[in-house]
Amino acid sequence: MSKSFASPTLDSLVDLACRDGVDIRPTLLRVSTDLYVQKSTHNVDEEVQYTELALGLIDAVDAPTRAAVASRLAAYPGAPAAVLHRLGGAVTPAEPVRPSGPKSEPDLAELFFAASADERRLILTNLDAGAGAEQRRPPVASDVISRLENAALQHNVSEFSRTLERALGISGALAERITRDASGEPIVVAARALGMKAAVLQRVLLFLNPQVGQSVERVYGLAQLYDELAPAAAERMLTIWQQTGGQRTPRHEPLHWDDVHRNARSQATHAGHRVARNREPLPSRIRSNDR
Repeated sequence: MSKSFASPTLDSLVDLACRDGVDIRPTLLRVSTDLYVQKSTHNVDEEVQYTELALGLIDAVDAPTRAAVASRLAAYPGAPAAVLHRLGGAVTPAEPVRPSGPKSEPDLAELFFAASADERRLILTNLDAGAGAEQRRPPVASDVISRLENAALQHNVSEFSRTLERALGISGALAERITRDASGEPIVVAARALGMKAAVLQRVLLFLNPQVGQSVERVYGLAQLYDELAPAAAERMLTIWQQTGGQRTPRHEPLHWDDVHRNARSQATHAGHRVARNREPLPSRIRSNDR
């Protein structure tokens, strides 16, 4: 993403991190730092965004978190001087440095769903910073994309959610949450991870959720987000979603949406034929009376 965000948006994201009595500012700082150091170089926007976010969090987190962040940045060439200065002597022998890594990322998923549209864009921007380290998943079959589009065009939210659950390998509850989200950014992330074409996504946005589709401005903004979102950043968010809700165990799925119904009808027909063959012949008297 190349779009930069003003400091008030960063402030609101920091405020969001300590709502509802659960302070996840330490997690936000750790995850943001992990994403930052995974990329060897940063453009000006990325540098400013991380620096402002880190400076807004450092004074509010505990000493072990500051020590962990300082340790990560100390080994990173070109770390922001202002952040290093604010951290100061955070790493001392008396302060244990707890490892930061993927186990803290599921908290970022909850932060993403609780955030506003601008805050979600900011989170995805920070995911972009580590996008180079993400391995692309193979594209899904075109039939899966067709199922999703058809379900959206028919306003069939339940079918869309079930198909999304299977396609992304996430829990049913999380697929439902993504599908029914009133703002629409989770659908954009899912579409990018699945390799959905922009034109298909626009039709999905228009028909799936009335809260999104009735606003032309909202659909346009989400389409723009799709264009700006790096595929690897969407893959990172998908990985976080799978960790959050429990990765779904893949199972065999029929090639076509009506295969299950067609197979059931076929089995019923064969059973009927077997019953007919096993019947005793009607007595000749009855057959003659029926004529």
